[in-house]
Amino acid sequence: MNEALRDPTAETSSVKRARKTPPKSLEGLSVGLFSIGKTRSPEFLDQVEKRLAERGLKTKRFAKPTNAKTCPPEIMEQVVRECDVVLVGLSD
Repeated sequence: MNEALRDPTAETSSVKRARKTPPKSLEGLSVGLFSIGKTRSPEFLDQVEKRLAERGLKTKRFAKPTNAKTCPPEIMEQVVRECDVVLVGLSD
């Protein structure tokens, strides 16, 4: 398995970040659901949120203002501050 992941942000040069070990369980963790602004991404995240809520898990929703621009740093900082794990809704 690749020990480093590429950061998919709009940086001028690619940055490698060390891979974090996934949690053994989501219990007690804050799960961020992040929409990048693509069509139907909120619909997908609605279903994920419903399923996580059925398991008693807490979620927080975040979104980029538009899929055509990078995420504002203040939103990214909020995600980092408030969430233990994040699921990004990417596809149409």
